[in-house]
Amino acid sequence: MSRKNLILLSGFLTLIVFVLSLQIFTIDKLSNILPSSASAQSIVIDEIKRFQNKTATAKGTIYTGLIVKLLADNLETSLNKSAAILEVTSKLPEVNSTFYATSISPEFHGIPQDLDISKRKAAQHILIADKNFEVIFFLMPNGDMYMEEPYYRQQNLTVDNFAFRDYYKGAVNTGNTYLGNVIISAASGLPQAYIAVPVFSEGNKFANNSTLTGIWAGGLNLALFSESLQTLNLTDGLRIVYVDQFGQKIADSDGRSSVLLNKNSNESFDNMQSFRNAVEGGKSGSTIETINHNKILIFYEPVKFSSTTWAVLLMQPYNNENITSSMTGPTKAMIEPSSAAVAVFGKDSRPFGLNGDWTARWWQWAYPTSL
Repeated sequence: MSRKNLILLSGFLTLIVFVLSLQIFTIDKLSNILPSSASAQSIVIDEIKRFQNKTATAKGTIYTGLIVKLLADNLETSLNKSAAILEVTSKLPEVNSTFYATSISPEFHGIPQDLDISKRKAAQHILIADKNFEVIFFLMPNGDMYMEEPYYRQQNLTVDNFAFRDYYKGAVNTGNTYLGNVIISAASGLPQAYIAVPVFSEGNKFANNSTLTGIWAGGLNLALFSESLQTLNLTDGLRIVYVDQFGQKIADSDGRSSVLLNKNSNESFDNMQSFRNAVEGGKSGSTIETINHNKILIFYEPVKFSSTTWAVLLMQPYNNENITSSMTGPTKAMIEPSSAAVAVFGKDSRPFGLNGDWTARWWQWAYPTSL
């Protein structure tokens, strides 16, 4: 047998072992097998803070565009890890069956708490394994609520059918995992975004004779995203927000009333060109926009998840070309190129050149022992 065929055979056998491992996968091993998305997010936030401290001390530079890129990549990775947890667990027998569907009652907004314990335990294990989620639930093919954990969230529901929600429509229509826009939760009354996985009898919408069994979904803990951003302790009017595909705010680095905008939980950025560039155009970059009669410099980066695109926006007051003259400490270091950076990268180094060799050279300069 040729070397090429041996390699192909080895790869094929590896794939078989992986598939077989899914078959024997148990929910009790979930927290050990899948890394915590919340932990990964915290690591990146800590790394950015370390960047700030390092550059403030060494009079170096952290380019704003790079920070936005890091945050966007981190959010994208975090969302995909959370989706992977739902996708893997959706294949478990205790999840993709609805033996107690006849017990669905408006009185309980689904099935009673003491029914389908195995599915409820699966949901509870996910909530323990991934702090990105604050609620896990299963919908029937017609959109009726089957079960939800924590159970008090099921008890607090104000509606029993969710076929009108965009995450339900997106998952059913595409046959794939779908990330919905920010909505007001029917259980908590607070803003919420959901990742929904369609569950089919044959595991694939496009398989012959496949039947939709239901929707396995998780509600994201948006407060956790905001708390992570707020640990950056941005000053000098800087503000970072995560926004969904319709411009609705997901998370905010500003825990107080913003001086740039009238900040509230339903704040929308859909009329901003930076948002349209990131979400509709899938582009990254920066632009100057006028908000409430103030010029604002905005850096933007898309966050891509399957067929959905969110965005990270970093905003700072813009007065003139010397916008950093009044800034101090870590914030100034994020914006202003130092003499050391100019010496390494040249006078034309700008926060917009974030790809390829430039990034590698910057990283090597900032962390010479890490490469």
